[in-house]
Amino acid sequence: MDYTDLRVLTLPPGGREEFATGGLEMLVVPLSGSCVVNDVELTGRDSVFTGLTDFCYLPRDSVATVTSAAGGRFALAGAPARRRLPARYGPAEAIPVELRGAGSCSRQVNNIATAESFECDRLMVVEVLTPAGNWSSYPPHKHDEQSEHESQLEEIYYFEVARGGMGYQRVYASSPDRPIDVFAEVRTGDVIAVPFGWHGPSMAAPGYDLYYLNVMAGPGLERAWRFRDDPAHAWIRDTWTDQSIDPRLPMYGRPS
Repeated sequence: MDYTDLRVLTLPPGGREEFATGGLEMLVVPLSGSCVVNDVELTGRDSVFTGLTDFCYLPRDSVATVTSAAGGRFALAGAPARRRLPARYGPAEAIPVELRGAGSCSRQVNNIATAESFECDRLMVVEVLTPAGNWSSYPPHKHDEQSEHESQLEEIYYFEVARGGMGYQRVYASSPDRPIDVFAEVRTGDVIAVPFGWHGPSMAAPGYDLYYLNVMAGPGLERAWRFRDDPAHAWIRDTWTDQSIDPRLPMYGRPS
């Protein structure tokens, strides 16, 4: 992966970790628990299934110290940055919540750092919550402009599954020189990297709500979350027009 980076920092009660960002801009996103990043206090949340979280932005070429009185897990999402933007705090209440799809393709998207919601140089980060039994990241799609076979944006999926359950993810490409076809079971803590190609669906097994953190960046000058559906499955969007959004959504937060 050339343009995306993800680490998950687990701290015990009273834990402390110091690291340098190097050439990466980073977002610190609490998955469970609260922490202090340098002098910025993040209230965090009990888990990814209980509420939105505040977060903070770390610029490239900086040093950060993360401490947690009660312990917790914290995602460090990164991308190589051309500009050095200032460190900033992102409040939970400012995160736009979006409901996408309909019926069994309904899902919730927490737009933590898109081009519209929070300034970064390259980095884009969202959270997706899929109710048990539903499909998201669907129809299968990729994030590019004109390229026929290769995505111009990389993407990382970090998964958590409620109640110790499992979900499933597919990634595939038809390029003869770079074939890929992955269908994988995912559980809490699993990561799937998508350097190119079509990806989706992300499937929540019945009984188990599914969460994933998307980290995306690419080489382009414009920070834009473009996508195009696999032509073989694009028709599925048309079936949503007479369906309602799953009444289990939003799981939390207020849709913007």
